[in-house]
Amino acid sequence: MHFGFSYVGLIFLIMLTVPNIFWTKNQPKDYERYVVNENKILLIFERAGEVLVTCLALIFSDFNIHPWSAWTLWLITAAVLMVLYEVYWIRYFRSKKTMKDFYSSLLGVPVAGATLPVSAFFLLGVYGKNILLIIAVAILGIGHIGIHLNHRKELLL
Repeated sequence: MHFGFSYVGLIFLIMLTVPNIFWTKNQPKDYERYVVNENKILLIFERAGEVLVTCLALIFSDFNIHPWSAWTLWLITAAVLMVLYEVYWIRYFRSKKTMKDFYSSLLGVPVAGATLPVSAFFLLGVYGKNILLIIAVAILGIGHIGIHLNHRKELLL
């Protein structure tokens, strides 16, 4: 692992953050009703994971583009997942913005708004051979995907 600024990490974080800023003004109908039921332990995992992933994605140069190798496929796959995440948001913003729209799947990926970016950052950690990011993403994934799955389960009841 090598300390240094990661422009790839910054790009991924921008791709993650920009749609979420727009989401704050376009939350699904009845969203507040579901938020109050969130599991507090999952929420702690989510918040800790968010902070860790944000910091780690920026402070290790391991995530920057290196000369082509088989490892580059991990970065390409991570980038494709982030592009699919943007597609998910475009579809959501063009929808009626219901809870069902928000927790929908994309190309068979369940709760795509949570699963795609978590998977992308996990693969970014694999690409950078950075165990700290991989662990941080696991923490984030437990919380973030867990919360989204619980909300989706509530919708189905």
